Amino acid sequence: MTAPKLHICTHPLAQHKLTILRDKETEPKKFREVVRELAMMLTVEATADLLTVDIPLSTPMGDTVGKKLAERVGLIPILRAGLGMVEGALEMLPSAQVWHIGLYRDERTLRPVEYYNKLPVSPTVQVCLVLDPMLATGGSATATVDILKRWGATRIKFVGLIGAPEGVHRLSEAHPDVDIHLAALDERLNAIGYIVPGLGDAGDRQFGTS
Repeated sequence: MTAPKLHICTHPLAQHKLTILRDKETEPKKFREVVRELAMMLTVEATADLLTVDIPLSTPMGDTVGKKLAERVGLIPILRAGLGMVEGALEMLPSAQVWHIGLYRDERTLRPVEYYNKLPVSPTVQVCLVLDPMLATGGSATATVDILKRWGATRIKFVGLIGAPEGVHRLSEAHPDVDIHLAALDERLNAIGYIVPGLGDAGDRQFGTS
């Protein structure tokens, strides 16, 4: 399954780290560390098209022209699992603004329910990165992009670790302008809406609550 805006990171280091996350024996501390590291790599890929401006500067050996980011970036982790990706993204974008949107999945309907929104009154960035490890049903991601567009955001990207075809299709169908960056596209969802083979519940595995 492919989508016009779907980008899969095939870098060997990313695939190595993803294997560690999939392993059910990986402890929460190690899991959190690897989520941070993989988030760093995915953030680099997701921001490859950021605009820059030339700036003159002097090195110890002489004068040259460097590049400076010309766009501000906002990070929007979907609570709670998305929190684990924030630190890695901030390693790459230390000046990024961070806001939080809280959604939980109703286990009966598999539909997202919003319970928290910490966006400012109006957009203060040019690019928004939605962070959530799993793109499963696509409900939470789609709802978050809905919220951001109503807020006024115009350039939005989704950054996750693993996606299911169902989630990619739902997000792409609802928001065809949103780039999706993942480390893997897995086989399918199971009967209770979890990605197969996936890695289980990313929030529970990060915070030791499984």
